[in-house]
Amino acid sequence: MEKQSKKEYWHKNLMYVGILLSIWFLVSYVFGIFLVEELNQIQMGGFKLGFWFAQQGSIYVFVILIFIYVWLMNRLDKKFGVHED
Repeated sequence: MEKQSKKEYWHKNLMYVGILLSIWFLVSYVFGIFLVEELNQIQMGGFKLGFWFAQQGSIYVFVILIFIYVWLMNRLDKKFGVHED
């Protein structure tokens, strides 16, 4: 891989990580702590939504973000010809 391609690959990787971590921060910190009182006004499956985000939602979102990151990186690896299979 050429130096310019390595830079572009690394830039895309960091962009993916930044976006996914921002989503996780939004769900776990903002929804689970800052907006918990406002979200608790909404019921979801018998639970207050703010409580759900604080206890389970952030974990579910984190696991989903891991799968999205793997999918994005596999696609990026194929684009730059560094995939393993």
